[in-house]
Amino acid sequence: MTSHPTLLDTVEAGIARITLNRPEQRNALDIPTLKALIDLLDRHAADPAVRVLVLTGSGRSFCAGADLAEWADAERRGILESYGWTETAHVLMNRLHGFAKPTIAAINGTAVGAGMDLSLCCDFRLAAQSARFKAGYTGMAYSPDAGASWHLPRLIGTEQAKRLLFLDGLWGADRALATGLVSEVCADEQLPSAVAELAARLAAGPTFAFAQTKVLIRDGVQRSLAEQLQAEQAAGLLCGRSRDGAEALQAAVEKRLPHFIGQ
Repeated sequence: MTSHPTLLDTVEAGIARITLNRPEQRNALDIPTLKALIDLLDRHAADPAVRVLVLTGSGRSFCAGADLAEWADAERRGILESYGWTETAHVLMNRLHGFAKPTIAAINGTAVGAGMDLSLCCDFRLAAQSARFKAGYTGMAYSPDAGASWHLPRLIGTEQAKRLLFLDGLWGADRALATGLVSEVCADEQLPSAVAELAARLAAGPTFAFAQTKVLIRDGVQRSLAEQLQAEQAAGLLCGRSRDGAEALQAAVEKRLPHFIGQ
């Protein structure tokens, strides 16, 4: 295990687990934490031993969003618009959204503002029954600034996105599941095992093919069907030339399960 004052980080059996570790601040994101997360993502992206990333929080919150104490201090010093939180958060959101390996948000409690946005950047969102979601922006007389206005219409539709953003209500786990904000809800005590099972399945899979698939899904919304089919063909050729591609074909011939190494 490695650690930063505000983060815990472990890698085991191909699964990297990053835990936001500011429970007294409900895991709020100050600039040092944002930068430390970016550094960890870069490290895990470059490490072939990491095949899945899990992001969760310590204590009773997943993440309360921006650190309002840091925000208030910046306002007192007259640098609220220039102290760099938004720019640093944008780097983080782009890094996590563009992470080539599968990502899982294990939402163990309340996810507010940029904390909710952090979960939206992940491929899979599993929530504890006690999880709660709140946009938080309009309640502070702000508009979204960490990706919610991009992710939410794509995940839950335009009208539901407006309900969450405009009315700034607190959505429970069941409503999040019903609208598609999360893909699974577990009893609180079952969340770790459910996340571990999903992460293990993904870690045993063809990591290179997952990466190509993520890019196809991400970029496909900007293409016509004909353009997407061309992109799929190009990605398929790369997958077929990968070591996992060769292993999958050999395993099919030999009528056995493939053993993927993630390359």
